[in-house]
Amino acid sequence: MTLVYTHIVFELFPIMKILIDEMDDGWDEKLKELGYDAYSVKKLRADGHKLRTDFSVINYAKENGMLLVTRDTESGQACEENNLPFILLDNNEIFNIVVSKLKTSS
Repeated sequence: MTLVYTHIVFELFPIMKILIDEMDDGWDEKLKELGYDAYSVKKLRADGHKLRTDFSVINYAKENGMLLVTRDTESGQACEENNLPFILLDNNEIFNIVVSKLKTSS
């Protein structure tokens, strides 16, 4: 099964680890309930991991074979430039979701 998100194509089998950026803390728990191996930047920091900068977050995801879910456009661009799996939920992506839902509700 191949999914396409923000110009990156990746295989989800086997399911990889997911790293949720700090803006969406709590999504990790919801994803775990659905069976995903998900982690939160905020919780990892609380556990003592040094993840204070975008660079360290991206590096952590890379070193641990994780897909990064972020709203930070710069982090998304850095992942794209380095061929790392990511899902970017920037304003354009959110707007496209709204337009799609408006079209289906008409």
